Amino acid sequence: MTSEQSLIVTETDLERLRHVIDHQGGGRMAELAEMLDGELARARVVASEAVPPTVVTMNSTVIFEDEETRERRQVTLVYPRDARSDEGRISVLAPIGSALIGLSVGQSITWPLPGGRSKRLRIVEVPYQPEAAGHYHL
Repeated sequence: MTSEQSLIVTETDLERLRHVIDHQGGGRMAELAEMLDGELARARVVASEAVPPTVVTMNSTVIFEDEETRERRQVTLVYPRDARSDEGRISVLAPIGSALIGLSVGQSITWPLPGGRSKRLRIVEVPYQPEAAGHYHL
């Protein structure tokens, strides 16, 4: 799904996300948890205090752009229990959520669509990141 590029995840996020992954049942959620696990497996893990402010962490607000249409969207990356897609609160277990975690401003991901097509999305801005704001326990 994503190109091989550096992902950065905080120790706290990694620990919490492993818990989420371990507690998924079967079916579609297990498949999504496996995708997230694959993303986390290749991430560089850093202390919460050391994560750059341009990295998408859990509970971050991120603006990304469709590289073809230039359409921008702002979402907040949340744990499954807090997801409200109508409010732009996207679960980390949703395919777009697991693709966004750990990316930095300027990085792009290729996003698969139904029918074998794909979109290329680029991280434009991280207007809010809990760690940068000193909110380490969200």
